[in-house]
Amino acid sequence: MEVKNANAAMLSYYEQRKDSGKHKHSAGQQNLNTIMYETLKYLSKTPCSRQSPEIVKEFLTTMVPHKLTKAEKLQLLNHRPLTAVEIQLLVEESEEIKMEHGGCELVHAVTLLQTCSILAS
Repeated sequence: MEVKNANAAMLSYYEQRKDSGKHKHSAGQQNLNTIMYETLKYLSKTPCSRQSPEIVKEFLTTMVPHKLTKAEKLQLLNHRPLTAVEIQLLVEESEEIKMEHGGCELVHAVTLLQTCSILAS
């Protein structure tokens, strides 16, 4: 895998997991093989293991009214927080803006989508 433009985009855990399984490396690259194995092992324990393109699309559509940045949406998608406290750790200025005007809605939306992804798998 070659990085053409390091600042082009950030990948979600789902995209990394999906892409990592495609590449096989020679035995001479033992360190790289170990890193890939450990990465896939870690990602299999995260919510991305139950995600699909449809779930990701639905998540992003649901997040539109909350006016989050791309990085905040990515963090929420990767970590799928279950409480307002966890969301405050991932969303900048959450206590000033987002939690006052829809924090409960945001928690509900994230947990509802996580529940749906668990039931779908």
